[in-house]
Amino acid sequence: MELESRDRDALNKPAKIGKYVMLCTIIATVSSTLLGYDIGVMSGALLFVSQDLKLDVVQQEIVVGSLNLVSIVGGAMAGRLSDWIGRKFTMAIAAAIFFSGAAIMAGSISFGMLLLGRLVAGIGVGFALMIAPVYSAELSPARIRGSLVSLTEVFINFGILLGYLVSFSLEGLPVKYNWRLMLGVGMFPAILLAAGVLIMPESPRWLVTQRRSNEAREILIKTSNGDASEANLRLAEILQAVGFPDSVDPTKDPTPEEYNSAFGKIKQQGEGVWRELLLTPTPALRRMLIFALGLHFFQQACGIDAAVYYSPVVFGEAGVHSKLGKLGATVGVGFCKFIFIFVATFLLDHVGRKPLLITSASGVTLCLFMLGMAFILLGINTTEGDTLVSVNTARKAASASGAGAGITIFAICAYVALFSIGFGPVAWVFISEIFPLRVRAQAVALCVVMNRFVSGTVALTFLSISQAITPAGTFFLYGGIVFLSIIFFAVFMPETRGKTLEELALFFEGRRSSTTADPQKPIQEKPA
Repeated sequence: MELESRDRDALNKPAKIGKYVMLCTIIATVSSTLLGYDIGVMSGALLFVSQDLKLDVVQQEIVVGSLNLVSIVGGAMAGRLSDWIGRKFTMAIAAAIFFSGAAIMAGSISFGMLLLGRLVAGIGVGFALMIAPVYSAELSPARIRGSLVSLTEVFINFGILLGYLVSFSLEGLPVKYNWRLMLGVGMFPAILLAAGVLIMPESPRWLVTQRRSNEAREILIKTSNGDASEANLRLAEILQAVGFPDSVDPTKDPTPEEYNSAFGKIKQQGEGVWRELLLTPTPALRRMLIFALGLHFFQQACGIDAAVYYSPVVFGEAGVHSKLGKLGATVGVGFCKFIFIFVATFLLDHVGRKPLLITSASGVTLCLFMLGMAFILLGINTTEGDTLVSVNTARKAASASGAGAGITIFAICAYVALFSIGFGPVAWVFISEIFPLRVRAQAVALCVVMNRFVSGTVALTFLSISQAITPAGTFFLYGGIVFLSIIFFAVFMPETRGKTLEELALFFEGRRSSTTADPQKPIQEKPA
C-alpha cells in the first residue's frame, strides 16, 4: 500500500486529541516527573541533609550531581532493554528502580547510603528520560505527535514544581525526619506509573518488530478514535519504516518470509549507523552533529541545573536567612519555570525555533550578569568554611543593600522563565527534526549523553567553583558561555519551522540558505 500525498494529508489533518491516546501519553510522561521531582526536592532537602549527615561541600556536590551522570547509563540500558521486552514494561522497570532508589535515600543514615540511593534512582531516571518520549511518539497519530511528545518537558517542569512544594510544606518538621520524607515522597509517582502500565497498550511499532502486526492494528484503531482507515495508513507507515516495501498491504498480516526480508534490510542498515555517525559522517551529517551537540552543550552549560538544584543556597547567600524563606522563594522559581514552558509550546509553531532560542539565550545572558552584579552589590566576594560565604557576611551585605536579595530572586525567576521559552524545549524539538530517520535514534542518543554529562558536571562543580571564584564570578562565567552560544546559534542554526528534511539537508550541505523555504509549509518526510 503505497502512501500517496492525499494519504499523508489525511494523517496530518487537524483533529481533536482522543481521550485514550491522551490518557496513555499522560501516564507515560509521569515517568518524566520522576526526574523533575528529584531535581526539585533535592534543592530543598539539601539544606537539611547536609546538616543532619554533616556533609561538606564536595559531598553535597556528589549527592546532587551523581544522579545526572548515572542517568546516562540508565538511558543506554533502557534503549536496548525496551527493544527486548517492550516499551510499557521498560517503564514498569523504570518505576521499580526509582522506587528502590527513593526508598534507600529516605532510609539513609550515612553519606554512602545516600549516594547509593542516588545512583539507583539515577538509573531509573535514565530509563524514564529515554522511554517516555519514545513511547509517546510511537503511540500518537502524526497530526498530534508534536503536542503529545512535548508533554515530556511539561511533566519534568511539573515534577520540579512538585518537589519544591513538598520541600516547602515539610520544612517545619524536625531535621531528622523532614528530608527523609521529602525524598521518600518520590516513591509515589513511581507507584502511580507502575499502576498505569497495567492499562497502557504496547507500542504499535514495537509490536510490528515482534511480528505482531494484528495486535498493532488493534491498538492503532483505538488511538485513531476508531478510524480503521487511518489506522491502516499508520500501520503502512510503520511497516515501511521497518523495511517493508511501499506496496505492503496493512490489512493483512505479513508472512514469515516477508518479515525476514524486511528485518534483514533494517539490520544491515543499522550495523553501519554508528560507524557513519562517529567515523565517516558526510559533510552534511557532520554539521548536523556539530550543531545538535553544541546546542545541548550550551543548554546545560548555561548553568540551569545550578539555579534549579542550588536556588535555596543562592537565596541564602543573597540575604534570605530563614529556611522557610529560602524554600518559599524557590517555589516561586518553580512556578515561573512551569508556567513559561506553556508559553514556549504555543510560540514554537508561531514564531519559530531560531528566534525563540536566540531570544532565550540573550535573556539568560542578561539575567546571569544581573545575578553577578547582585552579588557584587551585596558585597559577597569571599568564601569561608563549607558554604559559599559566611552567614554573617551575607547578613551584613543584606543590611547594607536590601535590594540585593530582591534583585537575586527576580533575576533567578527571569532566568528560569527565559530558559523555558527557548533553551528548554527547542533543544529537544530541534534534534527530532534535523536528523534523517535512519540515524535519528542514534544521533539523539549522542545528544542525550552530551546533555546529561554537562548537566552532571554543572551540578558537581557549582559549589566548588563558587568557593574558588565567588558566586558573582560563577554567574559571570555562565553568562559568558551563554553569550558565546548566541553567536553559535546566529551562525550555524537553520530555522526548521516549515522546512522539509530535504531542504534542511541542503542547508547543512552548504548549498542553500535555510531561509528560502516557505515558513508556513509543514515539515514533511519520506518514509524510510
